[in-house]
Amino acid sequence: MKKHLLLLCTTTVLPLSVFASQAINDAKPVTDQIIDMQRSELQKNTLGKGFGPQSPRDIDNITGSNQQLFSFAPSSMEMNLCNIHFHKNAEHKGGDFSRYAGNGDGKGYNTGYQYTGQLTKKELTPTSESLTAALHNELFPGDTIEVHYVYSTAKVKPGPTLGSCLSDSIKNPALRVESQVFVLVNDKDALNFVELTEDTMKGDRAQAINIPDNSGQPIQYLGSTTGPSYNQQGSPFQVTWSVRPKTLKVDINTVAEWLNDNKYKENHAHGVRNLVIDPLLLSGIK
Repeated sequence: MKKHLLLLCTTTVLPLSVFASQAINDAKPVTDQIIDMQRSELQKNTLGKGFGPQSPRDIDNITGSNQQLFSFAPSSMEMNLCNIHFHKNAEHKGGDFSRYAGNGDGKGYNTGYQYTGQLTKKELTPTSESLTAALHNELFPGDTIEVHYVYSTAKVKPGPTLGSCLSDSIKNPALRVESQVFVLVNDKDALNFVELTEDTMKGDRAQAINIPDNSGQPIQYLGSTTGPSYNQQGSPFQVTWSVRPKTLKVDINTVAEWLNDNKYKENHAHGVRNLVIDPLLLSGIK
């Protein structure tokens, strides 16, 4: 069981030395050939081996022919919130987050997709040196993040890592991710990230109570867990995704506040898995 937890949680439990350094931001991007090689390895390691549809994907493209299908998870209101975390840059592409950030370091950093809208000079005001340090020199005004509110049909409570979504009683719970993309602004009138991640018990179910409902009709599809550890290997976990197509503005100061103190023990932005583009590794969008 612990081996499976580690697989599921790879994007959550890597040491901070992987994430928190200016060197990551300054790293020279890998070539297109490296990304092509990773995609080729993913194809070789998955096709014909029974893997289900993978994530992330272009939510504006409904093409997908993976036949290893499974049932859609129930509504999040019928499930338990088990984890919240976020990635620097959107893992998914589409809506108003379709600008490619570049190939990055080949390990999930400085890649993904960015908000395509315009921000004001005030919204882009640099943060203080202490706040930048609190954000591990990774996040700045104008950056895009994709937040994952993870739900499980197991009887679990919100907690650290995606392992909180599994239990000894149910080895294969249905999983759902409610995804929302935000752009960071230095504006105290923008959305408050601490409030966006609040949860409460509704009956006997843990629920995130402030997931935005004004960012477009969510695109729902069958996929997998994400994160750069799956750039060359298929994820064996089945996930129902709901990805909202519109980006909202969130106050970067409140993101720093949340990273400093949250029940999920999150203190950094996670890396991004390469966009999955092979139709044989994608489901059709509902």
